[in-house]
Amino acid sequence: MTSTDDQGQRKGNRPFFWEKDYAKSPPEGADLAALRRGWGRPAGAVPAMWPHYTRLRADGWASPQLHAEHAALVLFALHQQSQSRLVHQPNVGLGLAVAKLRDCGKFSADAVTGRFGAAATATSFTEVVAHLRGLVTQLRALAPTQPLDYTQLFWDLCRWQDPENVHEIRRRWGSQYFTHREKTENVTDAGAAA
Repeated sequence: MTSTDDQGQRKGNRPFFWEKDYAKSPPEGADLAALRRGWGRPAGAVPAMWPHYTRLRADGWASPQLHAEHAALVLFALHQQSQSRLVHQPNVGLGLAVAKLRDCGKFSADAVTGRFGAAATATSFTEVVAHLRGLVTQLRALAPTQPLDYTQLFWDLCRWQDPENVHEIRRRWGSQYFTHREKTENVTDAGAAA
């Protein structure tokens, strides 16, 4: 079990489940199934998930970090299911991943924007996680699946639980989402002008 310091940083070198070295093969299906069983269950309530937490505390308290890790583990397991490549990819924030989903042509851009907006404007932790599940399900549908930085998502979900931080997270998600659109449109506009 990994302990944390006052700032919530992991002590030791234990990586999150999604950060482990999966170079030779993706996570085991049994582990992913155990993590998916956490959907709709309280953090720490599914014994099969216990070995995969880094934020489980000896006193049994479900900290905001445990809630965030629980949600990220379940979402990662849903996203990784039946995928041969690892879906965790550093530096692919939620806004960027969803922008790529919007631009892929498989789904209505307006529908993706609406679902993303619903996640970004969620007023509770439970609500944002529910909307993220719908987005992750859509990310999975792409071939190959669109990766996402689950470590950044974990930190976003930690901070989401403090109302003072929600606006900063929304701004970052929105800027990733719409900055990617502007770059795509600028390339298209430049090509049309040539």
